[in-house]
Amino acid sequence: MKALSSLFAVFVLVLVAQLGAGALGWHTLFGVIIPYVAFVIFLVGFVAKVWNWGKAPVPFRIPTTAGQQKTLPWIKHDKLDNPVTGWQTFWRMVLEVCLFRSLFRNNKVEKYDTGAGVDAKIRYGSAKWLWLFSIIFHYSFLIVVIRHLRLFTAELPVFLVPVEFFDSILQLGVPAMYISGVTLLLGTVLLFLRRAIIPQVRYISLAADYFPLFLIMAIASSGILMRYFGKTDIIGVKDMLMGLIAFKPTIVETVDTIFYIHVFLVSILLAYFPFSKLMHLGGVFLSPTRNLPNNTRWKRHINPWNPEHVKAHSYADYEDDFREKMIEAGVRVDKGVDDANVTE
Repeated sequence: MKALSSLFAVFVLVLVAQLGAGALGWHTLFGVIIPYVAFVIFLVGFVAKVWNWGKAPVPFRIPTTAGQQKTLPWIKHDKLDNPVTGWQTFWRMVLEVCLFRSLFRNNKVEKYDTGAGVDAKIRYGSAKWLWLFSIIFHYSFLIVVIRHLRLFTAELPVFLVPVEFFDSILQLGVPAMYISGVTLLLGTVLLFLRRAIIPQVRYISLAADYFPLFLIMAIASSGILMRYFGKTDIIGVKDMLMGLIAFKPTIVETVDTIFYIHVFLVSILLAYFPFSKLMHLGGVFLSPTRNLPNNTRWKRHINPWNPEHVKAHSYADYEDDFREKMIEAGVRVDKGVDDANVTE
């Protein structure tokens, strides 16, 4: 039901765009107003989320470690899994952000029966398939976003030339097929199947986990339909998008409805982004379990606000508050009632 409700929500969004931009002809609403509003929501929401995370105090070192800490000279130190300097932490973050290093080391746990009358045992195995699905999805998404920059500039940027060349190197059909568009759709489907097939993952999955997957599937599918089957007026699309960037929006009548559906779904994704789990895009850089060196052996970290703002409540104070009830309950106390009265 969680997956079906998310799928139905995306279907309704497609239907709304089809009726609004197609049947009713509200091109200005779906081609100008909604994209502007969605971008503002995305920008403000993203900045506000990162700002709030950045203000959260982290007085202690809580990095997640999975290797040998720096100790004695003759013990090999794992510099990436247990960094103690800023540069070691930097390279750990580079591998985490660019190559999903911790996900690459993901393991699966399962029980297996060793025979009749013997208790089941636990074994661990490699689970690189999840890392592969994530790499395919994220890098395809990145390439698709970068490739779309050509629609917002008068001339093709120099750095997009090799991206365009390698992305369409297969030269299948006319116009040439972009590999990233297909792999984006494939990666999204694989991530959905993981949630739908594996019982443990399906049990903990929410509608909020399925909705962005179906939404990205719809965006990728509408983009593929628009490029290879709808034969949309690409010149008109570029004029409209460049007008949005220049704050001089224009409506080109030769652009098909599928374009407005595609833009509307992208706008929904942008507006939804800051309030969803997709915000791990910004959160990964602010995660104290990843971006802090584990240097507690060399540097003492003191909670900066405790002396002024936190009133300590010691055990002696606790005993003063509940001494009589503790004695009635048979709980051992450091001071009896008479001793406490004498002290007072």
